[in-house]
Amino acid sequence: MKSSDEIETTGKKVVKKFVVYAVMVAVVFISAMMVVLQVFEYRHDYRELSSYMRERDDLNAEWGRLLIEQQTFGATAQIGTRAVTQLRMFSPPAAETVVISLPMTPEHNK
Repeated sequence: MKSSDEIETTGKKVVKKFVVYAVMVAVVFISAMMVVLQVFEYRHDYRELSSYMRERDDLNAEWGRLLIEQQTFGATAQIGTRAVTQLRMFSPPAAETVVISLPMTPEHNK
């Protein structure tokens, strides 16, 4: 038969193994939960990045349209300046301006 010292050391070994296994299971579980959390955060950040990139593309498109609009308005002013400087064109004074009115005709005569 086994002595009480041998039973006590065997019991301590069993308890020690149980504690070690419990700690290992807890560490594995915590590690798995951290992986799940990291994947969730990655997907959230990637979704946010994608929305920022779409917004950037929209703003770049709007910026291009605004540049075209600016060039269009700049060209109008440039044409007016060239007309005055190179072609010596000018707007006539109000005294030399003539307004021509057409006679009014009823709609059914057309």
